[in-house]
Amino acid sequence: MAKLVFGMNQSLDGYVDHTAFSPSPALFHHFVEEAQRQTGSIYGRQMYEIMRYWDDDHPEWDAEERAFADAWRSQPKWVVSRSLKSVGPNATIVQHDLEATIRRLKAELDGEIEVAGPVLARSLTELGLVDEYRIYLHPVVLGSGAPYFAGPRAPLRLLSVDRMSDDVVKLIYTPAQAHNAKVGDHR
Repeated sequence: MAKLVFGMNQSLDGYVDHTAFSPSPALFHHFVEEAQRQTGSIYGRQMYEIMRYWDDDHPEWDAEERAFADAWRSQPKWVVSRSLKSVGPNATIVQHDLEATIRRLKAELDGEIEVAGPVLARSLTELGLVDEYRIYLHPVVLGSGAPYFAGPRAPLRLLSVDRMSDDVVKLIYTPAQAHNAKVGDHR
């Protein structure tokens, strides 16, 4: 069974904005390794359109950027959108019955499936489908923007804290009820 993981870079005040801060080389290397291990990714329309950047080669890329692009291109992608009429290579549009589609993917696949974008993560959180939240906390204050948590969420339980670079910490959370069920299984 696959695990849905929502992970994004976040400012100290809770916002996500890929244009306001970028990962260090060490953190980007971590993202390359994650992309290489992922079973696939689920995108909302806006995040997918941002990530389409990786579909085309750019001469200025270094080896790490090429490695990320290769990993991203090779994994299957599901794009949740009612407005898109077509998507790029290795991608499928999900227009109807989000819950049934994602439950089917979780049941049929193994490994981690990335959830990309706070709006999509909100919908999947409300359906109880997100298994893990990864916050890459940067020492930046944005003051406004798109929040990591785009809406109410169930209580979370902290699983781990990892220092990723000189200035970034990765926080891993699971829904509290999932943690409680796992604890109960070990009795």
